Amino acid sequence: MMPVTLYHSLSSIQADLASGAVTCRQLVDYYLDRIQQNQHLNAFVAVYADEARQRAEAVDQRLKEGKAGRLAGMVLGIKDVLSYKDHGVQAGSNMLSGFEAQFTATAVQRLIDEDAIIIGRQNCDEFAMGSSNENSAYGPARNAADPERVPGGSSGGSAVAVQADLCLASIGSDTGGSVRQPAAFCGVIGLKPTYGRISRWGLIAYASSFDCIGPITRSVEDAALLLEIMAGADDFDSTVSQSPVPAYSKQAASERPLRIAYLREGVESEGVDETIRQQTIAMLDQLRAQGHVVEPVTFPLLKHILPTYYILTTAEASSNLSRFDGVRYGHRSQTATDLESLYKKSRTEGFGDEVRRRIILGTFALSSSYYDAYYTKAQQVRRLIKEYTDQLFANYDLLATPVTPTTAFRIGEKTSDPLQMYLADIFTVQANVVGYPAIAIPNGTDEKGLPIGFQMMAAPFRESDLLAAANQLVAQPVNS
Repeated sequence: MMPVTLYHSLSSIQADLASGAVTCRQLVDYYLDRIQQNQHLNAFVAVYADEARQRAEAVDQRLKEGKAGRLAGMVLGIKDVLSYKDHGVQAGSNMLSGFEAQFTATAVQRLIDEDAIIIGRQNCDEFAMGSSNENSAYGPARNAADPERVPGGSSGGSAVAVQADLCLASIGSDTGGSVRQPAAFCGVIGLKPTYGRISRWGLIAYASSFDCIGPITRSVEDAALLLEIMAGADDFDSTVSQSPVPAYSKQAASERPLRIAYLREGVESEGVDETIRQQTIAMLDQLRAQGHVVEPVTFPLLKHILPTYYILTTAEASSNLSRFDGVRYGHRSQTATDLESLYKKSRTEGFGDEVRRRIILGTFALSSSYYDAYYTKAQQVRRLIKEYTDQLFANYDLLATPVTPTTAFRIGEKTSDPLQMYLADIFTVQANVVGYPAIAIPNGTDEKGLPIGFQMMAAPFRESDLLAAANQLVAQPVNS
């Protein structure tokens, strides 16, 4: 067994691999042992123990031969919405119970090709719909800082796995903050790239014009490297960008002082916890001390972002999830008597409360009587939000906010009030509505020891600015 070492980055692992202090097989055994010890956190829904050990031995052999890929030594987990051929993928739902992926997602395949070792599949809100990981058919994942509290969602299991040192990194998905919000609640780093920067081929769709695949890590350098490897053109996804992929992993610091705006409401609103307010101001002061220009701004359409997001995402979910009808694959009701009852019963039995709620909302918004009043109007407001955001970024390089208005709340605290739950996304959804990149980084803890997150958003395809600024701020490693 390897020495008890909490690795914070792939570079430190690869240094030990090169010196012979550790092997990939020992790393995998260590993480498997950690997963076993922390089953109460419910982070993983499937662990690929034997497969991970075999793959580790193969990577060890390639290291000896000098032929290993750039991710040799990277043990990671993937969210239960990413396809991995011949492995289960269930999207945290009874609807897909027992379903096996027929192919591997492009992003996952690119990681495998660079010798990443996938150790298992991670818990998430059903069909990635949720802010707390309480909507999973597998039950809630739990925050390692306080197991009575949520880890955030929908990539809750992915964030907990990195927080609790069950793997070095995770790959999640972000439709309205589902990588960044759990990263903030768990005190780790979560990156949502520009829409179309990473192929969505093999990602089970929630809302196709919002969904992004992104990494959750302990170090900014690992987030940069994972983005660099996953990003780029893909023949299987017509929405993916053809723009060249910069060497994100080589750009460690800002080459010039940045102009950084911060959202005044993120610091002054009564809805933001006092400790989060103080920590956000402290982080802004740190940016000023580094020579950046930091100025307050207001966003005139702030109150319209969340309703616009929920109208459009539920409409897209209604369309995307219509394929789960009990006919071709997925759950099929055993009590159906005709075609209509097959549809109704299969979907009622297969989907959980939150998914049914969003499908109904989306179907209502798309119905002929209300299409123009809701869906068309929301699309128009989305365009306005993007125009205002473009104007803001004509003058600034980054926009800073807290990630969330509160720290992690207790399990069950908000389940009876969906609107309160949705408000957890108030600062994160803008990046998805406009398709911009954003990153969440740790920003201390509150008086209960619960992690706080700090968010920065950049203009499209300016991930380099985000990563450079984040790298300067995260000078110290992230603690468990």
